[in-house]
Amino acid sequence: MPEFLWEGRTSQGGQQRGEMEAATEAAVRLTLRTQGIQITKIKEKPKDIFANIPLFQGKVQDKDIIVFTRQFATLIDAGLPLVQGLEILSSQEENKLFKKILIQIKNDVEGGSTLADALKKHPKVFDNLYVNLVAAGEAGGVLDSILARLAAYFEKASKLRSKVKGALTYPVAVLVIAFAVIIVMLVFVIPVFQKMFADFGGTLPALTQGVVNLSAFMRKYVIYILGAIGVVIFAFKTYHKTETGKITIDRIALKLPVFGDLLRKTAVANFTRTLGTMITSGVPILDGLDIVARTMKNKIIQKAIFDTRKSISEGKSISEPLGKSGVFPPMVVQMVSVGESTGALDSMLTKIADFYDEEVDAAVDAITKLIEPFMMIFLGGSVGTMLAAMYLPIFKMAGAIE
Repeated sequence: MPEFLWEGRTSQGGQQRGEMEAATEAAVRLTLRTQGIQITKIKEKPKDIFANIPLFQGKVQDKDIIVFTRQFATLIDAGLPLVQGLEILSSQEENKLFKKILIQIKNDVEGGSTLADALKKHPKVFDNLYVNLVAAGEAGGVLDSILARLAAYFEKASKLRSKVKGALTYPVAVLVIAFAVIIVMLVFVIPVFQKMFADFGGTLPALTQGVVNLSAFMRKYVIYILGAIGVVIFAFKTYHKTETGKITIDRIALKLPVFGDLLRKTAVANFTRTLGTMITSGVPILDGLDIVARTMKNKIIQKAIFDTRKSISEGKSISEPLGKSGVFPPMVVQMVSVGESTGALDSMLTKIADFYDEEVDAAVDAITKLIEPFMMIFLGGSVGTMLAAMYLPIFKMAGAIE
């Protein structure tokens, strides 16, 4: 359907503008008239030639969802109807893809759909957690507070993801740069020195000869080496997509030194915060555990949560199966047990999440401090070794001349 840009005046004399997707201009006028808006200007929105090309549509970021959720909560708390709130937020949204999604949601709500059902049509942007909490808020008449709670949850979850990504990205980036520098030197720089040494004649030092041989090997087989690396990456990704492969890789990831501990602490923080948010919002614990398990990226942790849900459905407490899983630290199990016995499980889960947020901060700082010297030694040692290998013959020739 085409989209129309409009401007108009409310019954109180205020100016409003926005855009609406409708079959005809008359349909837009009728809809706005029912909302008490008198149109002063309307025109069909020019078509974007890149609208149907995914590459040019951009991506909905975490910050887009957080800002929308917090602003939407404020508008609803101020007494604005859902449709009008969505109209305002979609009209001021700068992200083109998210703007289009908000307009579709507004049109669905305007057509009689619930907000949760309208959000459910866009699972890549609004996940099960978001949709279920919104549904609970609509049913309980506390949508504004639920949205505010969701915004706070996503802010903390986004901050946690950024820290973990930063900790994992830094060593990978340094290694990639180091290998790129080494390959460039072996393929392009060493041959220049090799030709110069050949012109002078004589026997090369052992270190220099070794680097020259490595350079010759790299230039001869570089295509095969890159091809082999590509095959390994493709095989790894293919294996990771299988159920067995994902379970195996995720189990190994949790046992990695330093990084495994970071991944475990991150998973515990995500699990406790998400489940705590859902219980506080009135979602039954079995439904909450099902949704939380599906949000977990690690299959081992996901299975532990599903097993916990099954045990609870059989009448057991939540702490007992969590302890038997072997995934969650004893302190978490004990605190959950205390929360159950005191009837304050939601607040206890939030406290655990806050504690593990700080643990993740400490782990990230420790990893950064641990990796930095090793990376510098590796990068400096590898490049320095090649430079030394190239200058040894020069020093040897200078000594002979003297």
